[in-house]
This record gives sequence, structure tokens and C-alpha cells, in this order.
Amino acid sequence: MRQNRPIPHSTRRSGGREARRSVRAAPLADELRPVRPGLSGGTFKPLSEASVKAIEDTVYQILDEIGLSQAPESGVKYMTDAGAIAGDDGRVRFPRALVEDTLAKAARHITIHGQDEKHDLLLSGSRVHFGTAGAAVHVVDVQNNCYRESYLADIYDAARIVEQMDNIHFFQRPMVARDIPDPADLDFNTVYAAIKGTTKHVGCSFTEAPFMRPVIDMLHMVAGGEDKWRARPFVSNSNCFVVPPLRFATESCLVMEEAVHAGMPVLLLSAGQAGATAPASIAGAVAQALAEVIAGLVYVNAMVPGHPCIVGTWPFVSDLRTGAMSGGSGEQGLLTAACSQMLQHFDLPGGAASGMADAKMPDAQSGYEKGSTLVMAGLSGLNMVYEAAGMHASLLGFCLESLIIDNDMIGQCLRCVRGVEVNEATLGVAVMKDVCMGGAGHYLGHDQTIGLMQTEYVYPAIADRSSPKEWEELGKPNLVEVASKRKDEILASFNPTHIPDALDAKIRSEFNVLL
Repeated sequence: MRQNRPIPHSTRRSGGREARRSVRAAPLADELRPVRPGLSGGTFKPLSEASVKAIEDTVYQILDEIGLSQAPESGVKYMTDAGAIAGDDGRVRFPRALVEDTLAKAARHITIHGQDEKHDLLLSGSRVHFGTAGAAVHVVDVQNNCYRESYLADIYDAARIVEQMDNIHFFQRPMVARDIPDPADLDFNTVYAAIKGTTKHVGCSFTEAPFMRPVIDMLHMVAGGEDKWRARPFVSNSNCFVVPPLRFATESCLVMEEAVHAGMPVLLLSAGQAGATAPASIAGAVAQALAEVIAGLVYVNAMVPGHPCIVGTWPFVSDLRTGAMSGGSGEQGLLTAACSQMLQHFDLPGGAASGMADAKMPDAQSGYEKGSTLVMAGLSGLNMVYEAAGMHASLLGFCLESLIIDNDMIGQCLRCVRGVEVNEATLGVAVMKDVCMGGAGHYLGHDQTIGLMQTEYVYPAIADRSSPKEWEELGKPNLVEVASKRKDEILASFNPTHIPDALDAKIRSEFNVLL
């Protein structure tokens, strides 16, 4: 039996290495990049057509027969004026006709803006974007293998790193600044640190509605006026307007109302935990989350029809042996993908959480948990994949080094989302003839190979692909150590200038900036 022989070393080196290096160094048009924001997914569908229909019918049934309780008076009026029914039991119920009318007029194909328009994200169909999120109270200290409290400076540092990561498309506040005890100062300074650190779209939350006014005033200043802000709002409100199961969160609803009046896009966030605040079954958790966020859509569209909303179905998984959250589980990936499929069924711009490792450090467990859940989210066609980078300990710890490692991982996920392009050119029979019938007998250095180097393949920024011999010669680089070095380089050298010094000084003179 004839065995395939390796190509001689001299042949591998000839006729292509310099060409390949020049191709790698050359700039590439955005439309030709192998991975980029907004690639279309949707090839992974964990639900059958019958299952989708059953969940849809259940959503209508939940809203009509159970409804939601504890809405603020203002919310009850908005919703009942639109056709909801306020019962004597304190629950607001939503007839199917009202829900269908809301779904018909809800905003679709919305653009989530960055301060820099090159970071604008179109949420439409199965277009996929990855970003951060969360409310971690600790920072992962990889050097000392421990956790410490998170501070305002950490939020700013995370934003600066995300600005440099091509595969992390938006920045939602991932940590709580534990060094700011006053809630109003906390809300203001969190937004300030985020928008100063990155020009990408920023997501934030607010403790109480009255705390929003200074933030809105600051955003008007940065945008160049209220009219410019309303034309391109570059900050959205991540709003937990419900407390599962099926209850409105009164204070958050008032924050949501203020955000809508201010022209700020809203992430309608339902974060039930399967087996605790949501049904233990994956199907039931998906149905409840959808019912809750669609109730939020009714609420918002009763206020301002067509206001931009991101439908945030975020059911989480419990380890039912302990009751603890398990963000890195395979079930979490399935939950997120199933929610994504249902959002596309309703044709709603939406997001969910994926990539939340249970692992405490960026290690092998972190890699398999993040990689498996993130690729499911991407292949499902989820518009906004939150918690996709940096998160550990099921949302309790955030790691700056993991932002850099996960940027590589998300690039691999996006390449899977892009899929395989099949046409006459990519099948390449003519190229095979050229190589095999009188050619060099290999494809190294061929024009097609050179041409496809960047457009067909994605290359990691810090992951190691060297041979064992080369790895030894390079000093046996360790991924976390390489990421830590890159983190230090960014934080030492990158000082964003998109908010001019004069404007920054004006903001500091008018508000209590603590950064």
C-alpha cells in the first residue's frame, strides 16, 4: 500500500513563503475579512418546527392566562390603555390580539450605534455580534491565582482592552465598581468609564430613575447635543424589568420608562434561573423567558411605538445538585440557542448570554466551557451574544486576560458562523488540474492558496500554533502569560482620545467624576 509522503522541506519553503508573508501583512477590506461583525448564523436549530410552534402557543397562553404582577401604576396605565387587562388579583394579562399587534409594530432591523460609526451593529435576522456584560464583583488575579474586589478603574481598563479586540463588538459593563458606595455616583461613573474607554456601543444599567438625568446630560455633551444623541444613541440600558417568575420589577420599570423617554435603546432582560426562578425544563424556561420579554415589548411599545428594544431572553442554568448557577454547562448553550431560534421565529432583534465559564481561572475547563457554549450561540444566529468574553465563576469574577484569550476564541466561533462557501471557484477543479497535471504537485505557493490565505482562514492573535521544537526555542510560551503581557502593553500605551481633553475637562467640572 502506497503511503503519502511529506513534502520535502525545500519544496515547502520554495515559491510561496515570501508571498504568503506579504499577503498576511497587507490590509484587507472589511467585506473580505474571514470574521467580522454581523456574519449570518442560524444553521444550528435545536428545536424542531413542531417544538417552535408549541413554545409559541405556550407563550401566548402564559401571557393571556397568567400574566405578570407588580407593575408600577404608570406601567399599568400604559399597558391597559393599549389593551392589556388589569385583574383584581394584581396581575396584568395580555390578550393574544394585543400581543400580535405589538409584535407587528415592534422595531426590527435596528442599528446599535457606537461613538465611532465603524462600530455600528445592525441587529437583523441571524446577524451575530459578540460582547461583554455582567455584574461581577471580583476581578480574577491570574498572577496570584486569587480574586479581588472590582473597582471603577477595572471597568475603564476593560473598556480600553475591548477597544483593541476586533472580535469583541460591543462593551456592556461587566463589573460593579465596589469602590463607589453611593448608587448615584456608581451609575454615573460606570457609564463615564465605559464611554471614555471605548468607542464601541456601551450597555449600562441604573439603580433608580432619578440617577439617570446626569448621565443623559453627559451623553448629550459627548454626542454634541440632544438631537445628535437621539439620532445616534451609543449607550443602551440593560434593564431587568422583570423578577422571574412573571413579576415586574417596579424600580427597574421606572428606569425603563425614563430610558425610553430619553431616546435610549433598551435591552429587555429576563434572567430566570432554571429550576429556581424558571421551570427546570429547558422548553419551559425558554417559554417563560419569551413571555416575560414580550410583556416588556408591550409595555415599551405602549409608550413609544417602535422604540428600539433588544429582546433579552437570558434564562440561566442551575446545577440541581446544589442550586448554584452553571453558566458553562452544555445545557446553557442549548438554552441560549433555543432562545435564539425562537427570537428569529418572531423576527425580533434579540440577545442572550453565553460564554460564562464556571471555571475560576482561564484554564482548560474555561476553554471548553466557553468554546462549546459560544459556538452554539453563534451558529444559532443570535444577534447579541452577551457575557461572551472575560467572565468566570458563573458571573462572579471578570478576567482582563480572558478578554484577550476570548477574542481569539470568538474569532474561531465567527469562522464557524461564516460556514463553507461552495462555488466553482472554491471547488477549484481547474486549480487541481494545474497542480496535478504538470504543475508542482502541491498547492503551496499557488495563486489560489495565496489569494485565500486571509479570506478563507482566520489566524489567532496570541494562541500558539508552533511546533514543539519552535515552542521550545521561543521559551515555551504559556497562553495566560502571553495574554497578561498583551494586557499590560495595552494598558500602558493605549490612552483613548475620542473624548477631547476640553470636553473631558468640562464634564469633570460639572459632574462628580471619580475615575
